[in-house]
Amino acid sequence: MQSIFFPANERGTKNIGWLQSNFTFSFSTFYDPRKNGFGLLKVFNDDYLQTGKGFGLHPHTNMEIISVLLQGKMNHKDSMGYGDVVEKDWVQIMSAGSGLKHEEYNVGEEEVNFLQIWIEPKLQNISPRYQRRSFPEDKRKNKLQTVVSNEEGQEHCWINQNAKISLGYFEAGKKIAYTLNPLNKGVYIFNIDGDLNVAGNKLSKRDSIGLWQTDSIEIECDTESRFVVIEAPINH
Repeated sequence: MQSIFFPANERGTKNIGWLQSNFTFSFSTFYDPRKNGFGLLKVFNDDYLQTGKGFGLHPHTNMEIISVLLQGKMNHKDSMGYGDVVEKDWVQIMSAGSGLKHEEYNVGEEEVNFLQIWIEPKLQNISPRYQRRSFPEDKRKNKLQTVVSNEEGQEHCWINQNAKISLGYFEAGKKIAYTLNPLNKGVYIFNIDGDLNVAGNKLSKRDSIGLWQTDSIEIECDTESRFVVIEAPINH
């Protein structure tokens, strides 16, 4: 098993008042040649957005873009005609494909905290698509819930890549055995809060780790914990 640890206090940061961002990988004004993603997982941003503020209409092409809402309420409006509002425990995806434009603003009364995840697509220039689903925390306690997959289905969002994203919310003392897809895969784990032990590595709040060259890993919750597991192709 190989691994790389990403401490929370070594993330890149950007604070422009209405937006505070924390970058695990090189993004925007943060560049570290050692942190250019983890396999086809290219962006993992932990963003805080002030009330009434947001991102105006802007374009994307050929990227799988996933947002996980941890707190607050945010709108979505795009060039495909979708207009939605997502809030805590919602996950939304955009397969940007041949191109789309979208905007998003904090439309609630409290600060928004969301995870912005970008994964390179499997096929280029597909027709753009948008999807969202809700995953209430109280219905997934002590369960590793698949929220994004490469397979179509009614229980999760699906994207244009052989990848899977799961949300974990577990009581202290729980152990989770995770088996990887053997096809050129690695797994990236981000600890939202609590204290985790992942394959012998201690993860505190907002720490993360990437692992590869293994068939399975064990995640142990030392305290009540919330975390994200992202499995994606990797070529280390």
